[in-house]
Amino acid sequence: MNKHDLLKKHFGYDSFRPLQEQIINDVLAHKDLMVVMPTGGGKSMCFQLPSLMLEGVTLVISPLIALMKDQVDSLRANGITAGYFNSSQVGTEQQEMLQLLKEHQLKLLYVAPESIQLLLHHLKPTDVSLIAIDEAHCISTWGHDFRPAYTQLAYLKKSFPQAGLIALTATADRATRADIKMQLAISHAQEYVASFDRPNLTLEVRPGNDRLAQVRRFLKKYKDESGIIYCLSRKSCEKLAEKLSSLGFSVAAYHAGLEHRFRESVQEQFIKDEIKIVCATIAFGMGIDKSNVRFVIHYNMPKNIEGYYQEIGRAGRDGIDAHALLFHSYADMIQLRNFAGDSGNSDVQIAKLERMKQFAEALTCRRRMLLSYFNEYLEKDCGNCDVCLNKPDFFNATLIAQKALSAVYRMKENASLNLLIDVLRGAQNATVLESGFQSIKTYGAGREISWNNWQQYIIQMINQGLLEIAFHEYNHLKLTPQAQAVLFENQSVELAVIPKPEELAARQKKAADESLPSTINKDLYAGLRKLRMQIATQENLAPYMVFSDATLKDIASRIPLTIDEFEDITGVGKHKLDSYGETFLNLTAGYNMMRDGDFTYRIVVAKPKKKKKSNGPKKDTVMESVELYWEGKTIEEISEMRTLKTDTILTHLGKRYVSHKDVNLDAHISSDDLKEIEPLYKSYQQENALKPIFEHFNGKYSYGKLRLAMYLIEATTTE
Repeated sequence: MNKHDLLKKHFGYDSFRPLQEQIINDVLAHKDLMVVMPTGGGKSMCFQLPSLMLEGVTLVISPLIALMKDQVDSLRANGITAGYFNSSQVGTEQQEMLQLLKEHQLKLLYVAPESIQLLLHHLKPTDVSLIAIDEAHCISTWGHDFRPAYTQLAYLKKSFPQAGLIALTATADRATRADIKMQLAISHAQEYVASFDRPNLTLEVRPGNDRLAQVRRFLKKYKDESGIIYCLSRKSCEKLAEKLSSLGFSVAAYHAGLEHRFRESVQEQFIKDEIKIVCATIAFGMGIDKSNVRFVIHYNMPKNIEGYYQEIGRAGRDGIDAHALLFHSYADMIQLRNFAGDSGNSDVQIAKLERMKQFAEALTCRRRMLLSYFNEYLEKDCGNCDVCLNKPDFFNATLIAQKALSAVYRMKENASLNLLIDVLRGAQNATVLESGFQSIKTYGAGREISWNNWQQYIIQMINQGLLEIAFHEYNHLKLTPQAQAVLFENQSVELAVIPKPEELAARQKKAADESLPSTINKDLYAGLRKLRMQIATQENLAPYMVFSDATLKDIASRIPLTIDEFEDITGVGKHKLDSYGETFLNLTAGYNMMRDGDFTYRIVVAKPKKKKKSNGPKKDTVMESVELYWEGKTIEEISEMRTLKTDTILTHLGKRYVSHKDVNLDAHISSDDLKEIEPLYKSYQQENALKPIFEHFNGKYSYGKLRLAMYLIEATTTE
């Protein structure tokens, strides 16, 4: 069969994604390749499909045992013979795999870099047709998640000279790609770098105060959906999972310190949608190929943009909208800086951490910043991140940008950000004078702009793709092709007005409720999900391995009634059509037909769901206000909905804060206000009256705000 027939038969797709076909053609021609394709971009297809057309076995070097099992299960579900060989297997399982290998019964064999040596004497040079190095960024110390065992893989090219070698990763900048090719002895390899743009991902960053309450409100919008929450430490991972579980969420912890079988059980339950949320440590990662993850939350800030991008890439792999929420705090920065200081290349890691901090504090489109980091230029803002949805004020900064870019050019691209600012401001420190940069034309050209403002402007220029940081060259700033257009073609540049600290802290955008498109029959979709779960349970598969959410939504939208119609559904291949087609058609055909003029529609006859018994206290007036607040309603909206005064709503929130501390009240009273009111707290306790305090401040604070302050002070004094 040709590659297009195999694509449809085994994977259910009618066409390839960008770059896939060109890469597959080169793989079939036994060429060595370096492939950078974002998570969810389909990089596995680049070696899985060719393996079906090549004579021998394809060796896939993968760093995570969890990922191996998941990929092999998916391949087998698609009718492809695959296996894995690693330390998690008992002796009989390993022997069985070696026997299948000897009998040429495998098209793909996944193996950890630490285990590959055990296979060498079982393989002849002609047995292997292709070597795929997955997660190839682990080879380079310039990248992230460096694995020493990966640096020894250069011998594979010598051991199997006739086999093509393809190195694949989701994240690698120029320096990292060059290092990977050198380490694998394929310096001649052609590079394929796919677009890093994931338009279906909503990017949002929030300050890390009162995180638990924020997470709780966020999760209520994604009820019954799958998601991952990344934490910085094992302890915080377990603590958060315990708290969320006590609040009624389906959640479990997952990190390297847990017993292997328990971790494996959590992973299996998560893949099969039996557990909805997993709290995982950032350092260990997940390594799970699950298509229907609807959100990724970073409870703590990641250590670099590569890791962040790879982790958020685990959401929305089916192409449906997903949400990436990142919390950041000064405490995270301190802890991560300490970690970076202990690493082998601390200067590079600290510089990358600083870049991650700049992303969290960005005033420009977050997607543009991410893409520029990976040397991809986005001309317009994405319109789907929190910055775009709550735009700051912009001004024409073409002259400012030209001064900075001209200075970089005249300094021969051999200066860091700090040195560039010193030169622009005409500083006379030792670094400037020793470098001789005081003699260039742009020395002192930006004296009128403060040091901090210059720093913000240059960071914005980096975010917009006008400059890039060469981490492997002492963090020197480099001009991009877009910078040439600004310098020599007078292309205009707009930069964000730098807000005051209090304005920046207040800039937040609450996520909108995710809902199914109006073209989808929601009742049918729910029935399809239930049927998928039944099949998955019977066959011991993850639900998305039967059909992805995108496939179910296509079925619910188009409602196929024949095998031919069902075969045309996105993600339905020949193997899955034969396995599940009739079963799903029985469900769609079972819908009652109704006609109203020319409009045809179907209604699901569904049994009403039994209401779950609540173990909590009976709902009262305080909780009615609190729950509306958790849903994202403003104080004014709650006041109008409940026909109560705003002061009363504030009182409700204050009461809840005293009892549970799960309400974020920062937006309604500042720390300065609390400091001013706190000295009068004792008199309030004695007299239990607010009027004297109200009069003391001459009406500066409303009764609602004063009562709220008393509740907050009470909560602090009783901790």
